[in-house]
Amino acid sequence: MANFLEDNEDLKFYLEKYIDWEPLVRLVEYDFKMNDGFESNEEATEFYNDVLNMVGELVANEIAPRAKAIEENPVKMVDGEVVGSPEFNAIFDQINEVGLHGLCLPRELGGMNAPLLVYMLAGEMFSRADVSVMTHHSFHGGMALAMLLFSVMEGSTEIDLETMTMKTTRFQKEIEEIITGQTWGAMDITEPDAGSDMAALRTKAEQDEDGNWFVTGEKTFITSGHGKYHFVIARSEETKDSDDPFAGLAGLSFFLVPLWEDTPEGRKHYGRVDRLEDKIGHKNSATCAMVFDHAPAQLIGKRGEGFRYMLFLMNNARVGVGFESLGVCENSLRLAKNYAAERRSMGKTIDKHEMIAEYLEDMDTDTRSLRALGVHAAYHSEMAQRSQIALLAKAYHNDTEKSRYELLYKRHLKEARRVTPLLKYYGSERAVYMARMCMQIHGGVGYTKEYQAEQLLRDALVLPIYEGTSQIQSLMATKDVLLNILKNPKDLVQGIAQAKWRTLSARDPLDKKVAKLQALCLGAQQTLLTRMAAKKFRSLSNHKVVDWASKFFKEWDAKKDFSPALLHAERLTLLLTDAAISELLLEQATRFPERRELLERFLEKAIPRAEYNSSLIATTGDRLLDTLDDTPAQLGEKQVG
Repeated sequence: MANFLEDNEDLKFYLEKYIDWEPLVRLVEYDFKMNDGFESNEEATEFYNDVLNMVGELVANEIAPRAKAIEENPVKMVDGEVVGSPEFNAIFDQINEVGLHGLCLPRELGGMNAPLLVYMLAGEMFSRADVSVMTHHSFHGGMALAMLLFSVMEGSTEIDLETMTMKTTRFQKEIEEIITGQTWGAMDITEPDAGSDMAALRTKAEQDEDGNWFVTGEKTFITSGHGKYHFVIARSEETKDSDDPFAGLAGLSFFLVPLWEDTPEGRKHYGRVDRLEDKIGHKNSATCAMVFDHAPAQLIGKRGEGFRYMLFLMNNARVGVGFESLGVCENSLRLAKNYAAERRSMGKTIDKHEMIAEYLEDMDTDTRSLRALGVHAAYHSEMAQRSQIALLAKAYHNDTEKSRYELLYKRHLKEARRVTPLLKYYGSERAVYMARMCMQIHGGVGYTKEYQAEQLLRDALVLPIYEGTSQIQSLMATKDVLLNILKNPKDLVQGIAQAKWRTLSARDPLDKKVAKLQALCLGAQQTLLTRMAAKKFRSLSNHKVVDWASKFFKEWDAKKDFSPALLHAERLTLLLTDAAISELLLEQATRFPERRELLERFLEKAIPRAEYNSSLIATTGDRLLDTLDDTPAQLGEKQVG
């Protein structure tokens, strides 16, 4: 019987050898103090292995064989309702039967209490079978888990410290509806004229004299928007005074809005799906335009905290897209390899032709490198999140336990914040590239519907767009790096010196090459800072000399002063990603010698790529920036002295 876990040795390496499960299992099982919980790390990881084996069989034998049929029978609108194909609905009946919607939910709510990392590893296999199934699946358990986390964040979940189980939680009814397969949730953020610009959101939330909230407005590009429960971000505070505490993003609040309720008199609708977007890919993942007209809503948290709650939701979603992308990469690689091994040309199969052989090797290297980054990001993200939940829910017995959670949260949050935008960027961009190469290796038949290559490319193209575009991820990564340097400039200088010393002194030649890559990455950051400083210094001529020191060292405006870095953000993100992956693969190669070959292959292409990007950062951009910024010309006329 086919199994997408058993046929993937690289995925099994992480599950069986690499992942340090014990610290994570301790957080998930509250140090094995839970009633009806696992009693040891071994017992828990054996269960995770069994679950992932079950998923591997399910997706290989039930979903992948139906991928073509569900692609040819997409969701559609019938009498105002979104309807899936019989094949698609049958898959979700099977997912529900084996309880996967409750994979990460607590046992007391009917779930399996597995780590989110297990869900992410399963997500890769789902996506390899069919990416639209993976997308819709994520809006079941993922949204139920979000309800629980939001309840913990706002303080409406109570933990019994004797049994370390949940006594009450605000959204229990809604969570149980979702994990039993009755419905699912959606995340309503984007509006027709407001994409990444959150301050431009126009959906309104109003409160009546009895304290009840109602939401009115339109949302667009809402994935799985035909589900019952909607997390909606809306403007609850109106002010024209920029000094008002509720101005801008602080005027946004977060709500849970049911699309309908079933009453004794029948189903009562509070909103509607206005239309289905006609997309080129993800044919069975419904993308809806939503309309809410005075829909009853439950405020989550406090007024003005909407942006904070949305970011919490988006972070997990971005890690999820990383694994979704990984599934597309794995499928593209296997499809291309299988075709190239059978297709003959000029007396041999095309996988023996030099260029095709290199394409296939690069695709294999990129897929395994992306998996290293994905597992690392998911692990640190969950360790930070679980520690934060324990602190918010006060799930500790004394100050020692509390201090332990605080330490774990701080340490893992820093690493999760560093690598999450890199994973979203690199994973989604690689998925598009590899689907494109898969089509190219198929030649003319790749452009037909005979093989799955064209579908993979259509499905991949949205990955760098949703849950924050590649450009947004690059800007996030770049601003974080540069602001940290401005806070601690000595760290950059020391980092460059240490990396250069290792290029000379390290005994392991692979360690020397990783150090060279790190030095190139840090050098590019130094170059950008130098260019930013030069631009900043020129702007000081507009101010009194006595103010120069204060304005240069303390007053940095990321929108204005960072322009050289913002221009090169994507190149710096590539450098940061290459450096991060090389560090992870070096650590793997040190512990597991059989991984050295993967690191060698990765560095073979990563170092020339880093040299190229570093060169572009150092030598280009001034001409274009001068056309965007009239500051130099104005400064000559506005000398203050």
